[in-house]
Amino acid sequence: MPRLYDLELSGNCYKVRLLCALLKVPLEIVPVDFLAGEHKKSPLIGINPFGEIPIFADGDLVLRDSQAILVYVARKWGSEAWLPSDAAALARVVQWLMVAENEIARGPNDARLHDKFGIELDIGAAREKSVRILGILEQHLATTNWLAMDRPTIADIACMPYVALAREGGLKLDPYPAVEAWIARIKALPGFIGMPGISPDGRTT
Repeated sequence: MPRLYDLELSGNCYKVRLLCALLKVPLEIVPVDFLAGEHKKSPLIGINPFGEIPIFADGDLVLRDSQAILVYVARKWGSEAWLPSDAAALARVVQWLMVAENEIARGPNDARLHDKFGIELDIGAAREKSVRILGILEQHLATTNWLAMDRPTIADIACMPYVALAREGGLKLDPYPAVEAWIARIKALPGFIGMPGISPDGRTT
């Protein structure tokens, strides 16, 4: 059984839990005491020298990046539906994985880190980046149900969590009805699970 070194409040850890739930992949959850810095101490620092979570272990394989973990889980336990192998379709999925890693991470995620966890950062820049990426998502999702394909893929799983948690960073989703409808579609997927701040039904809080 694969193992996930996990923090319940982490959107990046949640991405992995969510995809595994959707694909019915059994997962051993190992809670990490993040506030005590367990992820930066032995033995975890020996598993992931970057001192970050999630960490995903499947046999001898250890992966440390949430987007990379989604790729692995989708390819091993999913199907073409979640991670297509066609060159153009794969590239469309990957470009949204990069959005999750960059614009969403430095926008809604950073705003949440500041407001919810008291992390010192440039909150003005984080909120400015948030408005920009939410506007781009709204424009895109106004004409399509899913980010990369005509069906859900790991692009949607990668991008949704920190967007859905935007209110915890002082951001409102009401001006973005297409984004809220997209979140609702993901919540309606069979096997969907929530996390603190993302309920399995109703609004995102």
